[in-house]
Amino acid sequence: MATIVFYQKPGCATNARQMQALKAAGHHVIARDILKEPWRAEELRRFFGNTPVASWFNRAAPRIKSGEINPDTSNAASALALMLGDPFLIRRPLINADSARCAGFDHEPVLSLLGRSMQHDLEGCSREGTGRHCPSG
Repeated sequence: MATIVFYQKPGCATNARQMQALKAAGHHVIARDILKEPWRAEELRRFFGNTPVASWFNRAAPRIKSGEINPDTSNAASALALMLGDPFLIRRPLINADSARCAGFDHEPVLSLLGRSMQHDLEGCSREGTGRHCPSG
């Protein structure tokens, strides 16, 4: 079983469900606060691999929902600069599983850690469709 560093927004019900799924699969999960982590651009960049820059963003972040920031027009350098200044913009969770990294819960290494079969959606916001939004993005 893997040791997983799980960068989350504390209080996020979706992140809590995701961590529980990893623990239920027998993994050791170390939770860290994504908002308080002292990120450096090169370290944060490793979580995104070859995914498109627009997918690096948390689409539920207030600055994105308001239209202030358009992830579809960002390049890698500007995206990282924005995220370092406002960690709410970072897609979560960030996963470091024995040095394999990803952003989001729908990529490797997460799929392998869960045996590629998620019984229910563990990626979407738990509050979507309820008319309520997670506080502070």
